[in-house]
Parts: sequence; structure tokens; C-alpha cells
Amino acid sequence: MTNTSTRTTAGKTERQIRRELNDRLRRLEYGAAQHDPLKNPSEATFGQRAKRAVILIMLTALVPGGAQSVIGNHRLGRIGLSVTLINWTLIALTVLGVLVARGFTMSLAFNQYVQSIGIFYLAAIAAGWLILWLDTARIIKFVKLKPSARPILGFLLVALMILTSGGAAYGAYLLNASTSSLGAIFGSGPAVDESDGRYNILIMGADAGEGRTGLRPDSISVASINADTGKIVLFSIPRNFQNARFASDSPLWNVYPDGYSCGDSCIVNSLYMDVTNNHSSLYPTSDDPGAEAMMDAASGILNLDVSGYVMVDMDGFSELIDAMGGVEVTTGGWTPYRGQRPDGEWGNAWWKPDTYTLDGDDALGFARSRNWSTDYSRIQRQQCVQQAMLSQFDVPTLVTRFEGILGAGEQMVETSIPQSQVGSFLNLGIKSQRQDMERLTIGAPDFGDQGEQFSTYPDFDEVHQRVDEMLTEDGTPPSGAHLMQPTIGMYFAQAGSDDPTAGWDPVPTQPDGSEITEEYLMWAEDTGQENLLSDAAETNHQCHPG
Repeated sequence: MTNTSTRTTAGKTERQIRRELNDRLRRLEYGAAQHDPLKNPSEATFGQRAKRAVILIMLTALVPGGAQSVIGNHRLGRIGLSVTLINWTLIALTVLGVLVARGFTMSLAFNQYVQSIGIFYLAAIAAGWLILWLDTARIIKFVKLKPSARPILGFLLVALMILTSGGAAYGAYLLNASTSSLGAIFGSGPAVDESDGRYNILIMGADAGEGRTGLRPDSISVASINADTGKIVLFSIPRNFQNARFASDSPLWNVYPDGYSCGDSCIVNSLYMDVTNNHSSLYPTSDDPGAEAMMDAASGILNLDVSGYVMVDMDGFSELIDAMGGVEVTTGGWTPYRGQRPDGEWGNAWWKPDTYTLDGDDALGFARSRNWSTDYSRIQRQQCVQQAMLSQFDVPTLVTRFEGILGAGEQMVETSIPQSQVGSFLNLGIKSQRQDMERLTIGAPDFGDQGEQFSTYPDFDEVHQRVDEMLTEDGTPPSGAHLMQPTIGMYFAQAGSDDPTAGWDPVPTQPDGSEITEEYLMWAEDTGQENLLSDAAETNHQCHPG
């Protein structure tokens, strides 16, 4: 008996009919493909072939794996598209993290394990993208292109291959260099603690030769950083400061219970070598006992909990400025430096009041100039250069000069800040660029005309009081019960002015009222007119970044 439900009038089963329909469909698809210029360039015009090549090149550049998914090795295309999706997801998460949790995102980015994974991932991306480009070149079939179009499209493919695959490879190289440099600069020790909502970091600048023999910090400052806003208050301690105090919990308390008070030989910048040579056993777990001692001294002087330090080699400081492309400062006084005089001889030349873009050597010379100047003028110029570096150390500078900055940083910095906190401090640094830096020198002019006298016999109650005032103005609770009304405005009245030079003292003139010139200063030096030279340099503490 015949089963009518499974046979047609022609005697064919439903299965046979479906098979025939599928065969016809495949033949139709094959015929369409034969006439599709994207899949079969042989049947296309030269113009269509060139258009096809551009489409495949742009797919590989923008959607890696897209060209192979359309035509060619579909399995390779699926892998490429999967990785592309992962990449765009990572990019989206990174952007979202920067927008809503920048501190955490930057900390994660500077984590050494995350960076190690990133190096291998970028290297794999570079290799995979290169494979896709080579396969794209194969399926383009350059031999079928019009001869005049081949070099143009070949150049486009190679250029985008270098930009994409080569860019990923270069990113892996830079990340590897960054990881190595950060490991050389930053250790893996304990985190620097905040105190009352602030990070208090000692910054020392020194001529640090091989082995740091005889090192004496040339500049001593404490950067008190608001842990929430990133705002910096910079306290500068003159290198000739005497009678530095130590807290009772400091290892130096038993050695110097009355402070570092042995006269002129006990100025604060000599403490580094004193502890390094004679009392290093007091800091048995420290890699740099001298730096720990300087932190204790700064803590006692300012009545702050200084919990971290950065030691800057001044030669490396010069290299870093060169790597940044220089720093721009405006000076309101005549500043001497070693250079070519107007008569062509080598000796004391002068920067006149003006705006300069200084290279590393000039920035160092400007910051450290001491002839006919006081230590306090010198401190203010050092602060100015430091602030100029901070304000001009932006993302474009970092990206375009990354390798040079890394190399200079590796040579110039010793610090107790661990690598695990680099991201957090970099995030605070970005925040601080949007705000003015407040500054106070523990001496003249911020402590009146007492200057040298104050540095020799400091009034610590007054110092602590003014430090508290400044930090309270910034929103940080005072460290002691005593507190005067905030007077920060009288120290930094010009901070909120549109013209930062508006409150500057007039530039000195010659005794007859005419303007000072380089020739006049050369004559004054050659004739021994020291008082005229000191008068000319008396406003060179006036300096502003940019």
C-alpha cells in the first residue's frame, strides 16, 4: 500500500523535494557570489575592485576580523571579532572608571600585576592584528587591481598596519619600560599614611653623587596634600634652619632631647649625613636612615605627621625638565647665573625681569642662583620652578615625551612611596593642577624681617600656629588647640588675582633712576660695587609659573 502522506503526485518524497530545493538555493547563492564584486573580484570592474580593497582595509583597521567574516577564513574572523568586542568592552569600562572612580582606576592601572598582564595582552593584540593584516592583503588580491591603484592601496594597508599592530606593539614596549622604571623608582614597602585628611610628603633636592657621599639636601620642603581635593600647601624649610625639634616618639629624641642644637654646625640640612654616619642604627628597617631623620625633623618643625619622602637628585631634575621640553616661568627681578657676559667673557651673566622657557640647566641655575641673593629668595625661586613643573606636566607632555620622562625619573628619584600608591598620587596630582598651590617659608618674608634670626632661634609656637591656619583654610582640622583667625590672605593676597604679578614690588633701578642693564651690572661687578649688585637682585624672589 502506498503512503499518500509521504509521496507527491510525481511520486517524490518530501525529503527529496527539500533536497532539490536546497540544491537550487545553493546554486543561486553560488551564482550570486560569482557576480558579487566583494566575494569574486574577477567579475568586477577595476573601480569595484579598488572599492572592495578599501572596504576590506577599513574593516581590518576599525573592526579587526570583519574582513575575514565577510570573505575568507570565517573562523579567523570570528576570533578577531571576539577579541575586538573584548577590547571595546575594556575601553568602555576604562572610560567609565575614569569618569566615576578615577582614583581606583588609576591605582589599578599602576598595579604591577595588571601592568604585567597588559604587556602580554598588548603583545598578543599586536601579533594577532598583524596576522589579520597579512590575511587581508591575501584576500584583497592585489594582482587583480589596476596597476596605478596598487601602490596607493598598498601604502594605505601598510600605514594602517603600522599604526594599529605597530601601535599595539609599541604600547607593550612602553608599558614594559614603565613597569621597569616604576619598579626601579618605587619600592614595595608599606603605604604612606594620611593624617587628618592629608598626605604630608617631605621633598628634598640634593646634589647626589655616586654613593651620595657628603650629601646635604639643598632644598627642603613638605608638600601637604589634601587627600580629597589634591590641593597642595607647600612648606619650605631653609637649609640653614637651626634647633630643629623631634617628637618624643622619634628615635632621635634620646640623642637630641633639646633639638638639633649644637650651633652653626647643626643646621638642618647637615642632619642627613649626621644620622647616616653616626646614628643609622636608630632606623634599623630603613633603606635610608638620613631621609627618615629628615622626616622626623620636618615633623617636629611643622607639627605635622610627615609619613613619606621624595629625594630628588638635582642633576636628574635638570634631565627631567629637558625631557618635558622645558618649563616656563616669569621672573620679577634680575637673577645672576654663570654664562657669557656682554663683553663675551665667561662669568656672571643675568636674567632680566621677563618670561622665559628654561631648559634643564637654566632652570636649575635659576632655582639655585645664590650670588647677591638671600636663601629666602632662592627658596621662592625653587618653589616657583617646582610649581611650574607641576602645572606644565600634563597628559600631552607625558604621552609625547614618555620615554625621556621615565628615564630621567629613574635617575633622579628616591622615595618611600610604594608603587601601589603611584596611581593614587597621580590622581591627586591631576586634581592639584586645577588649584593654586599655597606656599609658606619658615623664615623671611613670611615671618617678617626676622629672617636669619628666626631661622637660628625659631618660635615653634608661631610656626605651628601659622601651619594650622593654612591647613584650616584648606579645610583640614588644626593639629593643636590654639588657633588664630585665618590670615592666609595677607601672605597670598595675589593668589586670586587675574594678574599674578599685580602685587609685585617694582624692579630696582640704577641710582640715577634709569633702568638697569646687563652692561651696568657687569660694570658694577668689575668695580666691586657689591651693594649695587645686591640692590639689583633684591626682587628676584618674585616669580610665577608660566
